[in-house]
Amino acid sequence: MTGTESMLDQRDPADGPREESPTLYEWVKRELVSAIARGEYVIGQPFITQKELCERFGVSTTTAVRALNDLVAEGILVRQRGRGTFVTERAATDRHRSTGADRSIAYVMHGPGPHLAGVINGIQSVCDELGYRMFLSDTKRSANRQEHALRQALDSGASGVILYPVEGSVASPALAELRRSNVPMVLVDRYDPQLPSDAVLADNFGVGYRLTEFLLQHGHRRIATLWDETDCTSVRERLTGHVQALRNHGVPVLPEFTLLTSYQQLADRPRRTMLESLLNRKDAPTVLLCANGFVLARVAHDLVDLGLEVPGEVELAGMDDAGPFNLLPLTIAAGVLPSEEMGRRAMRLIADRIDARDHDQPPGQHIVLPVDIRTRESAPGYLRVGRNPRPVPSDVG
Repeated sequence: MTGTESMLDQRDPADGPREESPTLYEWVKRELVSAIARGEYVIGQPFITQKELCERFGVSTTTAVRALNDLVAEGILVRQRGRGTFVTERAATDRHRSTGADRSIAYVMHGPGPHLAGVINGIQSVCDELGYRMFLSDTKRSANRQEHALRQALDSGASGVILYPVEGSVASPALAELRRSNVPMVLVDRYDPQLPSDAVLADNFGVGYRLTEFLLQHGHRRIATLWDETDCTSVRERLTGHVQALRNHGVPVLPEFTLLTSYQQLADRPRRTMLESLLNRKDAPTVLLCANGFVLARVAHDLVDLGLEVPGEVELAGMDDAGPFNLLPLTIAAGVLPSEEMGRRAMRLIADRIDARDHDQPPGQHIVLPVDIRTRESAPGYLRVGRNPRPVPSDVG
């Protein structure tokens, strides 16, 4: 059986209430069938109750009832009046239902956007080809949610895990247990230098270097960088590439323009104060080099609120296109990530690891894919945004 199984709304119970997904009960069903196949529930012993199911998986009563009812209808469970619910004899011996027989991959993803969707498409294409199922979990950039998703992958008996890690190096008992259990894992986009691991990466140093070189060749010598996440290898390598290009072209590296601090994650007032302080300098930047499409979209919005035109009074460039929509027409240049190829290569790498698990090959293979650089001239049209600044009310004494 192949296909993508949605667990995008999976949450740590500590995250509080959630809206139910129409496929959440199917995931609960699969988890219960996997538990039966592993021998957690046997004939003659009461099955997990509705209340216990809600607590274990953090789902609503409606989802729990629907999952149990379906398992009864499928002959996996049987209800006995006055006694409770039990595993049927057929289900207890039907090992082909176990996740051990059905090869499955858990993809622990990093959030929404076209880039992440491209990675999913790449993974799915290889899953379809090789006969794997893919389960999705969205960490929403939360270390707690990542830990919960990795624990779910471990408990469900996933054949392997593809992980788009959250920012920072976080101690993870689930990750340590996955490694002890010899479950293959491939990281996407970033890696932990202290942890030997397979990874599929974009050429982050290269995109930082090449974009900066392009901007310098087009007369921009005052380039300010604006960031989103900061504590990850992809960002550090982009900054390193940017700085190296400046040095190789004899351009001074100004700390104020290369400060590795988050713009995207600031509240409105401090974020705009930060932007105004850059633009009000005597040596103000002529181009803002944004970490990704989300930062670029935020900066464009803030510039409009400040009454500036883009392009015109300042230019924008993006280190990648991982944003809410296509912003290339608004930029002088932008990097385009090989999203689908990253997914395909990650899935092929993990499939190779699964097939060679008994050969005890040490992890640590890094596949680095080139990033395409596209310029405004290649866009189907131009965008210009801007409006008059809003009047500032005078202070009332």
